Amino acid sequence: MGKIEVAVTAWTQSSGWYADELCQQAEIAESMGFHSFWLPESHFGDNRSIPSPLTLLASVAGRTKKIILASTSYLLPIRHPLQAAEEVAVLDQLSNGRVILGVGRGIQNRMFKAFDLQTKEKRKRFRANLDIMRNAWLGKPIAEDDDGHPICLAPLPVQKPHPPIWVAAFGPLALKQAGSLGLPYLASPAETLTTLEGNYKHFNDVVVEANLEPVETTPVMRTIFITKSKSVAQDIKNSLALSVPHAMREANANVDDWTIVGDKAHALDKLSEYVERLGITHLIARGRIPGVDNEAQVRSHEMLMEVAERL
Repeated sequence: MGKIEVAVTAWTQSSGWYADELCQQAEIAESMGFHSFWLPESHFGDNRSIPSPLTLLASVAGRTKKIILASTSYLLPIRHPLQAAEEVAVLDQLSNGRVILGVGRGIQNRMFKAFDLQTKEKRKRFRANLDIMRNAWLGKPIAEDDDGHPICLAPLPVQKPHPPIWVAAFGPLALKQAGSLGLPYLASPAETLTTLEGNYKHFNDVVVEANLEPVETTPVMRTIFITKSKSVAQDIKNSLALSVPHAMREANANVDDWTIVGDKAHALDKLSEYVERLGITHLIARGRIPGVDNEAQVRSHEMLMEVAERL
């Protein structure tokens, strides 16, 4: 097992999205040595919704130099594939090839209703759009003009043939589709270690059945908070237990089954278990924890990097 790459999501937000606040977090993450800085996608909530993660990451690109910029679930079914391909290529250009594109289908029926997309069509649309995007990034003609001349995407991504693509998947059908693509699979942060163990076995079985090359990248996203205070740890666990939507929860799981909250020794023990049982290559520490301010989260991240050195 080689070195595990440790990443973070954006962690705090006052109200709405402000470039300076977001970029400061990315600069801190870069200075601490984190591998990548991740944003999810969400729609029709409140000012904390992230309907356009690549736009926010574009602002980060101008204030950072090394850290990789990544989306956990850029939702393909609700987008035109050529416009999506252009946006990804532009971000890859802006960042000089520092993009990981995590793609997903989405799970909110209200979002599909708003975008006039039938839920049952999301997987078919996802696969078709991804195929179009990958062909466009290869420089293949996407259409012809009136004179019969080929129309091709421009600019193309810096990374060839395109940025790394990871597939966010939740549920057996999504997991099967991810495996059939032979692309790294990113699980829900609310699934337990035992569930992840079964998911990754199923995923790898699908990859083999599809006669694809083994997928060497095994990422895991966890809600992580490291503190010396037992009372603070318990308060955070209590708030996290109430923060996950029922649709994302496992019926018999408690908060310790899908989070890592406690002191450095506890974090090292839990993360070592993830390494042993899953063979993880990338750890993404999820932020935006209820009740945790910027100073406390930064301190937790500092201790996480200390723990990661011992894995």
